[in-house]
Amino acid sequence: MQVANQIRDILTAEFAPLELKIIDDSSKHAGHSGADPRGESHFSVLVVSDKFDGENRVNRQRLVYGALNELLKERVHALALKTMTPAEFKDAQESGSH
Repeated sequence: MQVANQIRDILTAEFAPLELKIIDDSSKHAGHSGADPRGESHFSVLVVSDKFDGENRVNRQRLVYGALNELLKERVHALALKTMTPAEFKDAQESGSH
């Protein structure tokens, strides 16, 4: 199974996201330290979930890293996260800053 699909499955099960975007940035890191020759080692991820209500940015990221722990150990070298509540996502869409 592709790594991006594994990320999608795990985050969907854990966070029931209203919005989930996973972008494979691996090609931007080819030849760099930590780049996996198989690809799918660097990702940017947007997760919009009610589970982030009341959590600060650091705790939100800890939740996501915890859910993806095995993939981070074995396959994913870098993960750029954007974690938002539905209200924050709506505000960002309305202001055009998401």
